[in-house]
Amino acid sequence: MASPVQFRSFNEKYECNDDGNFSFSSTEQKRIEAMLFENYNSLVLEPFESTGDADLSELTILRQKHTAYLLRYLKNCPSSYATLDASRSWMCYWAVNALKILDAEIPADVVQNIIAFLKSCEHPEGGYGGGPGQLAHLAPTYASVMCLVSLQNEEALKSINKETLFKFLKKCKHESGGFYMHEGGEIDMRSAYCALATCEVVGLPLEQISEGVAEWIISCQSYEGGFGGEPYTEAHGGYTFCAVAALVLLNRFRLADMESLLRWTTRRQMKYEGGFQGRTNKLVDGCYSFWQGAIFPLLDGEMEREGRSLEKGLFEARMLEEYILVGCQSIHGGFKDKPDKPVDLYHTCYVLSGLSIAQKYSLARDGKILGGDVNILSEINPVFNVTVTSEQFAKEYFTSH
Repeated sequence: MASPVQFRSFNEKYECNDDGNFSFSSTEQKRIEAMLFENYNSLVLEPFESTGDADLSELTILRQKHTAYLLRYLKNCPSSYATLDASRSWMCYWAVNALKILDAEIPADVVQNIIAFLKSCEHPEGGYGGGPGQLAHLAPTYASVMCLVSLQNEEALKSINKETLFKFLKKCKHESGGFYMHEGGEIDMRSAYCALATCEVVGLPLEQISEGVAEWIISCQSYEGGFGGEPYTEAHGGYTFCAVAALVLLNRFRLADMESLLRWTTRRQMKYEGGFQGRTNKLVDGCYSFWQGAIFPLLDGEMEREGRSLEKGLFEARMLEEYILVGCQSIHGGFKDKPDKPVDLYHTCYVLSGLSIAQKYSLARDGKILGGDVNILSEINPVFNVTVTSEQFAKEYFTSH
């Protein structure tokens, strides 16, 4: 299973070796590696062997198909999907953010429907639920606000009731420094990030809800170096992103154990696949292209402030690009976790977000991206996971309103 030098992933020396000791985990790992190599072989290796060069044009982002896939779901999302009723605001965010990363046009009637639908999810006492008439919850509140921000539309931003939203955020604050996800709900790392990111992006006074938050976050850093969802739990890529982004928002990152965090995060990129795993000894998953990948530009920024920037970067961006385009892109539109998984809005959003981050890394360090300039995506702000232009549009609007 040797691969040409043009690709950094799919190298036989990094194939899984379980020394003949059968386990479910090693079997799954080998199966994923075989699928990835088969995809890689059909895309690149055969043209390489016959012509002497790899046909990288085969690794083009299928923008039109992804756009059609996202719009098809987005047009139906506000009015259907009853089985996913509590996730409908999330589905709007995933689809809209993905379309903006693709630099795709969203029809005006769809934009209006999304604004009206999310307004129907806004709780009278502040915050948003996953669907109309549902309990206000920090997760769909984050999703709803970031979706409205992503639309880059003044009517969308005007629809956010900042006064009741801030009351809801303050009501969720717990004396420990953390936040309830909803009234009487759980307290974990997601809620801290969702509250702070939502507060910051709409220009509300972050200092009024930030007391003790940084200290609570630090209590969740595990012996491995990453962060768990709450104190004394396993380090996890999603929670670690939430922790790092929250500390950056608070300007309190120096409280973290940087060295152990660097060790843990840099070891989550899979040597053979090129993508990221979410936890130690787990399988690769496309969504961690963002959850793990977005941590690195945030760490870069903190290290630069300390005069410790690394010229080569903290992860292999080209390998991540390879995993995404070889293993996650569907020829029918949408992105997925692994080659044999179905596409969904969640993975489409976070895979594209991770690819945008990888491309910026590759351009800064290699001057090129996989597949050529035709593949360039819109840049995202990794703190919020919305495009830079969306975040800037919101900042300008809320500064003057």
